[in-house]
Amino acid sequence: MNPQPRGERRADRPRRVTILGSTGSVGQSTVDLLLRNPDGFEVEALTANRNTECLAEQARALRARFVAVADPLQYPALKQSLAGSGIESACGAEALAEAAARPADWVMAGIVGAAGLAPTLAAIRRGAIVALANKEALVCAGGLVMREVARCGATLLPVDSEHNAIWQCYDHTRADTVERVILTASGGPFRERAFEEMRAVTPQEAVAHPNWRMGAKISVDSATMMNKGLEVIEAHHLFGLALERIEIIVHPQSIVHSAVVYRDGSVLAQLGSPDMRTPIAYALAWPDRIETPTKRLDLAAVGRLTFEPPDERRFPALRVAREALLHGGGCPTVLNAANETAVHAFLDGRIGFLDIVDTVERTLEAIPEGRLESLDDVYNFDTAAREIAAALSSRRRSARETV
Repeated sequence: MNPQPRGERRADRPRRVTILGSTGSVGQSTVDLLLRNPDGFEVEALTANRNTECLAEQARALRARFVAVADPLQYPALKQSLAGSGIESACGAEALAEAAARPADWVMAGIVGAAGLAPTLAAIRRGAIVALANKEALVCAGGLVMREVARCGATLLPVDSEHNAIWQCYDHTRADTVERVILTASGGPFRERAFEEMRAVTPQEAVAHPNWRMGAKISVDSATMMNKGLEVIEAHHLFGLALERIEIIVHPQSIVHSAVVYRDGSVLAQLGSPDMRTPIAYALAWPDRIETPTKRLDLAAVGRLTFEPPDERRFPALRVAREALLHGGGCPTVLNAANETAVHAFLDGRIGFLDIVDTVERTLEAIPEGRLESLDDVYNFDTAAREIAAALSSRRRSARETV
């Protein structure tokens, strides 16, 4: 299913919204837009992993009906913060699924990682408009997710700046005229750093993205360029394109967010300042547009835009992700789970920067390829990959400590 607009937004009442992952970077940007447009939206539910202080503050400001925190240990603090507000609250994985299943017209799927899969599917299965900021849901279970979208009549709107840009430029009524799509990449903070020099990269350096404000995990994915590999898999499912029709190009300024190439040679691109509130706003108001406080693009001030091919020797994650997509089955699920595990090990100081992708590749080699036909298959591959990647990370930590 392509993210093709269906129907019109009802103008007789505010759009009812749920944000899964409201305290993360995408969630906070969504909250900012809602606070700036109080007459157009009302909030059904908000969720967070464990940041109850921020969650309670958001819930009160937006007058949410229901909030959920994933970590049960944080629930007493949440209840205390919401005392007297009349806002319903709950905790645990079931509470996240309940939030997704509540009657919102539009759901932001902003929970990072594989943990966002179940609540995202809960929203899809009731036929909601789902704004997808969780790329891992399509990476680890793309075929299953897209089948559920079609079966349940849901609408999937990409929020990633690259896929959102493609969506804005893509002629869904004439998909046969599309030759290929181009995903742009900033190249991250180490675009010009020698491969061997990256062995000494610290977590603080890796999360310091030159253009975007993002969470730690996503920032590290950008630094390894695994994020672009994951986005290739995501684009494959969103737009139904074969791997050879998805191109990556490095664009350090992050002004051209992606482009669509048509068979007559035309290239349509979406440009804008690097601010996630622009793609979020486009999905939030779809099929309309709302004002945002993002800095307006001044091309004369920018002066020049540059592009270059990605260096796959410096960034082997691109090759590893592409191979996982080609092998299919559970390989993308393993890729995603191993990457999450390795990134967290790096952020905790247990492995080095270059160990991240190496751990992912070794995990893929250790798990036999298999079919992916159900959510149980997804969870089985995910669990196995995390166990192997964690063991590899532990061995690497021991080796580092003995040096």
